[in-house]
Amino acid sequence: MGQFFEELKRRNVLRVAIAYLAFSWLLIQIVETLFPIFGLSNASIRLVVILLAIGSPLVLLFSWVYELTPEGLKLERNVEREVSMVRHTGKRLDRAIIVVLALALGYFAVDKFVLSAAREESIAISARLEGRSDALFQSYGDNSIAVMPFVNMSGDASNEYFSDGISEELLNLLAKIPELRVISRSSAFSFKGQNLEIPEIARRLNVSHVLEGSVRKSGNQVRITAQLIEGRSDTHLWSETYDRTLDDIFATQDEISAAVVEQLKLELLGDAIKSVETSGEAYSTYLQAAHLFKLNTAESINSAISLYERTLELDPDYAPAWIGLSGAFDRMATMQLMPMDTARRLVSEASNRAIELLPQSAAAYVNLAWLAANYDGDLTGAANYYQRALDVAPTDVTLLGDVSLFLKVLGRLDESITLAEIVVSRDPVNVVAYNNLGIGYRYAGRLDEAEDTFLTALTLNPVSGGLQYELGVTRLLQKDYTAAEAAFSKEPIIPFRQIGMAMSYHALGEVSASEDIINQLINSYGEELAYYIAQVMAFRLESDAAFKWLETALITGDTDLRNAINEPLLSSLHSDARWMAFLKKLGASPEVLAAIDFQIELPRNGDYP
Repeated sequence: MGQFFEELKRRNVLRVAIAYLAFSWLLIQIVETLFPIFGLSNASIRLVVILLAIGSPLVLLFSWVYELTPEGLKLERNVEREVSMVRHTGKRLDRAIIVVLALALGYFAVDKFVLSAAREESIAISARLEGRSDALFQSYGDNSIAVMPFVNMSGDASNEYFSDGISEELLNLLAKIPELRVISRSSAFSFKGQNLEIPEIARRLNVSHVLEGSVRKSGNQVRITAQLIEGRSDTHLWSETYDRTLDDIFATQDEISAAVVEQLKLELLGDAIKSVETSGEAYSTYLQAAHLFKLNTAESINSAISLYERTLELDPDYAPAWIGLSGAFDRMATMQLMPMDTARRLVSEASNRAIELLPQSAAAYVNLAWLAANYDGDLTGAANYYQRALDVAPTDVTLLGDVSLFLKVLGRLDESITLAEIVVSRDPVNVVAYNNLGIGYRYAGRLDEAEDTFLTALTLNPVSGGLQYELGVTRLLQKDYTAAEAAFSKEPIIPFRQIGMAMSYHALGEVSASEDIINQLINSYGEELAYYIAQVMAFRLESDAAFKWLETALITGDTDLRNAINEPLLSSLHSDARWMAFLKKLGASPEVLAAIDFQIELPRNGDYP
């Protein structure tokens, strides 16, 4: 045995074994880090480990049988001992082992001191999302669904608006069922064009079922194919093809939604859901208008208004077109493409006409609530409109998001956060939903949850404007000023990056750098960012300057000012007698807010949390 061991050493088999083990360990560590980044599963990592294990005896056998000589590889038995290069080869192997071990040590240091924090952060986020998934399943069981954008099979790309519109209308119908958790359009449509398997989509959206299909439109003829799939098993539960005319499209949509209800064995507590009907031509025109509205450019909004008006020429009593027209006028005002007074009148007229035709028009009530709160300063009136909207559409995701924001304005943060959590559960890949939830946590002083939520949003969209700023503010409030500066420096929106850096520099004692940035902000943006400049001044404990800029924001009508009552960055002003006077001017004094009667009920079945 001793002689055999000596022969192993002479042939460098032991050195090869050590080198191979060191190399394999390093490779496995790298694979475990990189494979998940590229979407490769644990099965791929296991395959690498298996291949390395299979290769180890082959490498050892090779090193026993062959020897490296100046003429190349030769069988060991054919090499004379006097000319053998094994000693020289052994020294080269020793150097190779040292290099591999040095690389392994370097990787260990990077992993321990650089990657470890990010990995722990990712684990925390995953645990939170998994907890949300468990809570959702306990609440709804298998009664959850995502309606994917139906595929346009018309052979004409210009008909894309029609297939998307059919999908969205089906989603809206199913969303009216309180017993069913329906993923919002923004999350479901985010997978459009991605070649993902149904189980993967269901996993990402936390749903048990997926409705998909296709639409083929030719003139007045429409063929719709729909299929309901059980997400986890990728099992087809139901499918049907409908060959109809445009005038029969509403009956088709109602039949598909009824089939979903039947397949999921839902017991409806009210009447069966029905589409709002119009002529085929009016409906097609309406869907085209809705498609253009979502493109959200000045040109597309103008074109959408023309098409909504054309729809109403074809059917003056079609309430969805009045709702769409109301939203388009409001968007024109927001984009400063229409005088505010004109937009206010047109939005009000269109919304009230929609309600007159269809009292269940939740979106019309929301538009009126927005006018009351932001243009009239009438929070009581806004609360009444939101109340009526909730009465007719208690599970509408967009409405719940709007009400969550309104509850912040009223200072009712706990209720606002609960609704924001519900919105995230139904819109799980919507960065805006996570941002609104994170801001609610930040306002409420739940800073760890806020940080976690902003980090989750950044995993969905690392370059989304405002997220790094909100993360930086959260870390300022946690008094982690270095981490705050790091977040602010990554903010893609330059003014917000500057606002954040002005605060972090001040916190880190770099007063002159902070002063330089705030002067740049004032010179470049002035009144436009008055509210945020006030926050910087309050953070720097410059009360006089802070109140000056708050007054400027009040004069310019900055709607963000409504959240001043919640903003922790303004907390240094709360003990100043001028603070209550300012809140009274704003119409947001504690007594005014307390007098607003606005009672809400969470959606039935609890949803999340």
